[in-house]
Amino acid sequence: MYGKAHAPEYQGALTTLSVNSSLTDVLAAGTRELREAEKAGQHGEAARSGLAVAEAHRRLGQIGDADRAWKASYRAARAAEDIAAMAWALWSGGTLARQRGAFPLARRLLQLAAEMGKSGGDVVVRGYSLAGLAETGRIQGDYDAVARLHEQLLAEARRRGEARHTVWALEGIAQIHRNTGSYDTAYALFEEAAEIAAGAEDRRGHAWALRGLADIVSVRDGDTERALTLLSEAETACRAMKLSSALAYNHKMRGNVLYRAGRYAEARDLYEQALAEFRAMSEPRGQALARLGLAKSLARLGRDRAETAAELAELAGELDRIGLRHAREMVARAEVELGLRAEAVR
Repeated sequence: MYGKAHAPEYQGALTTLSVNSSLTDVLAAGTRELREAEKAGQHGEAARSGLAVAEAHRRLGQIGDADRAWKASYRAARAAEDIAAMAWALWSGGTLARQRGAFPLARRLLQLAAEMGKSGGDVVVRGYSLAGLAETGRIQGDYDAVARLHEQLLAEARRRGEARHTVWALEGIAQIHRNTGSYDTAYALFEEAAEIAAGAEDRRGHAWALRGLADIVSVRDGDTERALTLLSEAETACRAMKLSSALAYNHKMRGNVLYRAGRYAEARDLYEQALAEFRAMSEPRGQALARLGLAKSLARLGRDRAETAAELAELAGELDRIGLRHAREMVARAEVELGLRAEAVR
């Protein structure tokens, strides 16, 4: 039903790149083609090469370079009067904005990208942009608002046999079920995503699915060793492709697994590592989640209660400012767990 996964963001002279290409290789090839296109005055090719450059920088956690690259891609696409290429650049910019925690900007850029994709006749960028809007809402915890869009995009991806997008949608829906306590459903969806990704040779999607499975195995089954084994397998793919953000989230999840197992010192070390990685790529959501895990671990290791309470209060304020509702609820639950708050958030 599904063919081999491909990366539609690698365009023009870069279509030969694999979805599993190392990001450093993508960056080198994209930069080379971009310079050639600029030298030849080929605005359309510069836009498409620049898109790959922007995406490589973003996924490597090089935020400033990614920001400059997607904007340059958009300007080149506009000079070429290529509406579809403009849409792809806006999609990249919107995805970067979400990664940086700028959710209102992410929604504006992704909505524009979806509209331009439709008017430019590019159903793929329109689908990716709508998926970006769905993911933005899911990350913020607006599950009721985006669950139906996730299901719609899953149906469209299945109909077109797009493995990579099907995997993305399954993982998003699985995460909603996991966060609302439907662990069995979440596990089945992550498992299907992992199978499709493996069959389509989508190593990135497979790594994220393994991370999801590890989370469920840990929280539902208490099977620490199996969870750690799944995360180790995912980490291998992340390192091979230089997936900085995915690797940081993998380390944060490893901290979660160890914390649930009562191995607080080991969890502390993983949270500290993940926090440093998230800070290096200016990813506020990852930083907040790593800080939360670190605060809980330190509390279990004997940290002063007043210090823990102060840090959690500060973190709650930061999450309110960013607009991460689900993560904010996690802080409230941590306060209950640590005896710093009387009642859990309902």
